[in-house]
Amino acid sequence: MKLSQLTERYACHLLRGSLETKISDVVFDSRKAGPGTVFIAINGFRTDSHKFLKQVAEKGASAVVIEKDWEELPEETREALITGGQTVLKAADGREALAYLSAALFGYPTEELTVIGITGTKGKTTTSYMLAAILEEAGYKTGLIGTNEIRTGKRVFASHNTTPEPYDTQCFAREMVEAGCRCLVMEVSSTGIKYHRADAIDFDLGIFTNISPDHIGTLEHPDFADYLANKAKLFSRCRVGLFNRDDEKLPEFLAKASCQINTFGIRNLNPSPYPDFSASDLKFKKRDGVLGTEAVFRGPEESFDVFVGMPGDFNVANALGAAAAARLLGIRPEAIRKALAKIRVTARVEVLYSSDFATVMLDYAHNGVSATALFTMLRDYDPGRIVVIFGSEGGRAQVRRQEMGEVCGKLADFCILSSQNPDFEPIEDIFRDIHVYLDPTGTPAVDIADRREAIRYALRNAQKGDFIAVIGKGQEDYELVKGVRYPWSDRDEIEAALKELGWKE
Repeated sequence: MKLSQLTERYACHLLRGSLETKISDVVFDSRKAGPGTVFIAINGFRTDSHKFLKQVAEKGASAVVIEKDWEELPEETREALITGGQTVLKAADGREALAYLSAALFGYPTEELTVIGITGTKGKTTTSYMLAAILEEAGYKTGLIGTNEIRTGKRVFASHNTTPEPYDTQCFAREMVEAGCRCLVMEVSSTGIKYHRADAIDFDLGIFTNISPDHIGTLEHPDFADYLANKAKLFSRCRVGLFNRDDEKLPEFLAKASCQINTFGIRNLNPSPYPDFSASDLKFKKRDGVLGTEAVFRGPEESFDVFVGMPGDFNVANALGAAAAARLLGIRPEAIRKALAKIRVTARVEVLYSSDFATVMLDYAHNGVSATALFTMLRDYDPGRIVVIFGSEGGRAQVRRQEMGEVCGKLADFCILSSQNPDFEPIEDIFRDIHVYLDPTGTPAVDIADRREAIRYALRNAQKGDFIAVIGKGQEDYELVKGVRYPWSDRDEIEAALKELGWKE
């Protein structure tokens, strides 16, 4: 492929060499540079990869894309590029260039798929699994990219970022096309949008779940306004938008949208002038060990009964968003009903054991908003007690510890503080910070630093009717201690404890 083909949809200024240069791969890691590659230099958070241009030239890369002016490069770098005969292009933004050149390299695969992007503070993962399940039930082979995992139709593997680097996304999308996928459901994070990881993707439909302050910090967003603005950008890039009308920030999203607008919601607080989907007659049920919800979904064309195989009204909202998206894509209600009745999502109110004696579940809730939603929902199922195992990550903002201490203290009946990626911070300091906010609530609590023992303590001391929730880590497969990631799985430990105590075979 010629460099001119790679840059056909992204304007770069040619500084040296020729656009006829042959290219076989796009790289942004200097260690992968070599003959046939175009290396894209990015002035990043932790390092400026322009400083590796000399090594890239010496490794024989065919071309480089830089953000800086030619004269800004050190003399020895310029000499190396001249000696190496590299074609040199200048781009306004290296990350943006990476997205568009990667799309071109793989032949714009998202244009061959129906792509649904889901953004929001909470509910992205659950909604994505629900929608993917509905599409599969309807006979549409579907790829998935998100927080938990990536499914390409050929492979299923763990994800490292909610929204991957653009090269990886385009590579996965091409693999999906080759595997016969017709749809791609992907979570679109605010940082993914801000740092161009969601650029050059052909979004057919965008879904907004909800928004509340999160991901605000040095390497993410300076403030809530920036967080919201970046999430809202999805709806200037998709053809059709589906918005949660129950969110108070809805007007700000609609003001920035240039797509066709549809809404959904489970409350009647915000009447919508747009095509709307709603849910009513919610009944919280426990069926065969499954905590779920019966509801009636209504759309512009019809209404139908559903049983959502996950608990709580917020999961009804997630299910309604997925169902509404499916209807907009032409999927019939029967496929929606079948998929939602069977749906289970890893580490999202995932019930691992349920009997007349107790219920044990795993959830990713790691901040005040998600923990409040979890505990409020569990009360609808009349638990004897809510027992929670939680902690807080080391080296993070104190507000998380305040939120978790206050919410767990106010809404749970017994708290077990335990390890949760303390990293380099003494776990005693983390516990002390949480107790500042937990203790004034008067809720009994114990500190058990060993998370393995904390799980067993909760089960050994369970009382009839207990709902035991292990929260905070969710699907994570490690425990971070002093910079080292040790293998760890909440699910595996819960399952092992259940067997040890004779609760499960």
